[in-house]
Amino acid sequence: MSTYNVVILGIGFLFIFTAFTTCGNIEQTVVKSLDNATFTGSGYHSLGIIYGVFSLANLLALTVVPVLGPRFTMFFSGILYSGYIAVFITPSTWSFYFTSVLIGIGAALLWTAQGYFLLENSDVTTINRNTGIFWALLQCSMLFGNLYVYLGWKGKTEISAIFVHLLFFYFFFLIGKGSIWSCILATILCLFRTKTILLLSICMAYTGLELSFCSGVYGTCIGATTHFGDEAKALIGISGIVVGFGEIVGGGLFGLVLKNSRFRRTSVVFLGMVVHFVAFYLIFLSIPDDAPVVFHTSPLHTPYMSPSVFIAMLCSFLLGLGDSCFNTQLYSILGCIYMDQSAPAFAIFKFVQSIFAAMAFFYSGYVLLSWQLLVMVVLGFTGTLCFFVVEKAQNTLAESHSEHYSGSCE
Repeated sequence: MSTYNVVILGIGFLFIFTAFTTCGNIEQTVVKSLDNATFTGSGYHSLGIIYGVFSLANLLALTVVPVLGPRFTMFFSGILYSGYIAVFITPSTWSFYFTSVLIGIGAALLWTAQGYFLLENSDVTTINRNTGIFWALLQCSMLFGNLYVYLGWKGKTEISAIFVHLLFFYFFFLIGKGSIWSCILATILCLFRTKTILLLSICMAYTGLELSFCSGVYGTCIGATTHFGDEAKALIGISGIVVGFGEIVGGGLFGLVLKNSRFRRTSVVFLGMVVHFVAFYLIFLSIPDDAPVVFHTSPLHTPYMSPSVFIAMLCSFLLGLGDSCFNTQLYSILGCIYMDQSAPAFAIFKFVQSIFAAMAFFYSGYVLLSWQLLVMVVLGFTGTLCFFVVEKAQNTLAESHSEHYSGSCE
């Protein structure tokens, strides 16, 4: 029954994030194409607001979810996601930013409730399997919406208002279908002061930066690269699909196929770092440096090598694969270490991740691509080292407990 619950959870998130993830992937491109003189919103700023509010609202979510229960909380959050998507049908600046705040609150409620529900249906022996099942189903959301974008945008250099309306009606339908404060706060603050959480926070921060890059910035860069010609806009959809394939491969392989062991977690995180760094290097060479910051004009910088659709899609796959490596293993290690304090631990994870994602979305429209990649390389390397330190400490602790109990038996 617990496996069934996890599968249903994954399918529900698949519907919601087919809409939201695809929306984030194309949002800046859509905003740039709007023929609306009164609309002055920015897709980057909207996503920055979402993740900024998300980070702060995690504290609120910890008081709401135990009262409402994870099931009703997730249902209510789906309604907030629907409101954000509906804004794009008839966009206005005030409603665009207002619903960005609402969906930030909804995201905090949704992911906190998801952590509760997943842990309710897992134990130490099944946490890796259940995380893998959930992650693979969730990341299938990258396929369907982006496929629709590719088919609709293929061969187009301008995005029509009719297509935008149809696209976001489709997203709205999908979300509708899928859709003791002091004690908790003291627990969070207590965990935040521990060496384990402080070290893991570096890795969590990196997942926030690469989340913003994978889900919003990289697609915009591809769409702005004039070397891809008339197919540039359509390639945003294909890129999102390929990122999704990478996520699904990572979630399925590391959560379902491989056996549960602490050594595996460090191996998977190291693999995630390597594939991300390879992707960053190829992106640095093949994408114009000013691609994230141009708005009404084409990029002026010339990349070191001629942009290639194959290399761009390979990078998309590597970004998705690396993201799944980091996220599945962070879920796994937090679930094992803090089985009795799962809600505060996952709230800290989402708080750190979302606040760094918000920061990245705000500076992405102003900072050249090379500097964005450099920041992610430095933080990714540091975060991986910190993860290794925590894993080694947990191995040592487990071995000492094992020796203690075996000595007692003798």
